[in-house]
Amino acid sequence: METRGWSSVHFGFVVCGYLAFFCAEFFPVAEAGCRERMSPNCCSGRNNDCYESSRRKTVCYCDTYCQKTGDCCEDYRGVCQISVAIDCVVGSWGAWSLCTSKCGVGSTERSRQVSVPPRNGGAPCPDLRQRRGCYGNAAVCSAAKEVAKILPDSFKRNFKDPWRRPHMMIKEEKASYCVYLRVKQASSACKLKLWSAQLVRERLICAECQSDAMSKSDRCEGDGLKNIRTFWAAASAPGCQGSWVRESSSEHCRCPPYSVLYV
Repeated sequence: METRGWSSVHFGFVVCGYLAFFCAEFFPVAEAGCRERMSPNCCSGRNNDCYESSRRKTVCYCDTYCQKTGDCCEDYRGVCQISVAIDCVVGSWGAWSLCTSKCGVGSTERSRQVSVPPRNGGAPCPDLRQRRGCYGNAAVCSAAKEVAKILPDSFKRNFKDPWRRPHMMIKEEKASYCVYLRVKQASSACKLKLWSAQLVRERLICAECQSDAMSKSDRCEGDGLKNIRTFWAAASAPGCQGSWVRESSSEHCRCPPYSVLYV
C-alpha cells in the first residue's frame, strides 16, 4: 500500500526551488552594462540603438542622452569616462541699447554672456539676446517733422530790388548752402511737371538754401536730418510730395543746374 506524504522526488524539487530563490535574492544576476556591448561601447547624443539587455530582460542605455532620461547602465560613467553633467550658467542681463530710430518706431535690445558652458549632456543655454520695440523722441525730432517746400532752381533771383529796405538787403548777403538728399518716395503727381519729374526714387537731389528762404537760425525749414527720413512738397506742382534722406551738405555752395530750391 502506497504511503501518504512527500516522496524524495517532491522533496528535491522543493529544495531546489528554495535554493534558486535565495540565490536570486542574495546573489543577483549582474545587470546589463556598457562594457558588454559590441564596439562602440558608448554613443554620443541620443541613440536608441545604443543599449544593452540583461538576463532579466531589462534595458539600459549607453548614449549621452541617458543622463537626462535616467536610464544609463550601471557602469556607464566608468566605461564611458563621463563626468557629471554640467548645466549652462549665464550672467545678468546688460543694459538696453539705444533705440534704433531717433524719431518714431524702432527697436532696442540687450544681451547676456555665458558664464559656464554646458558639458556632458547638461542643460543648454537659454536665450542670450532680447529685443523689444521703442519709440525715439530725440531733440532733433521736431526738425524731422518739418516739411520742406521746394521749387525748381529757375526761381533764383540775382537782381536787387530797389524798393527793398536796407535791412532786407543785408539779409540777402547770407551765403547759401547745399543739401544733398536721396529721394525715397515721390507721388505720381510729380510726373506732371518737367522739373518735378526728376524727383524719382533713389535719385540724389541737390537742394539749395538761399538767403531769402532762411529762418532766424540761418537754415531753411525742412532741410533734412542725416540718415533720417523727412518729407517734402513741391510748391508749384499740386499733389507732388514725398520723402527723402539727407546724405551730406556743403556750406557756401551753389547747386548745379536743374536742382531745386527751398522756399
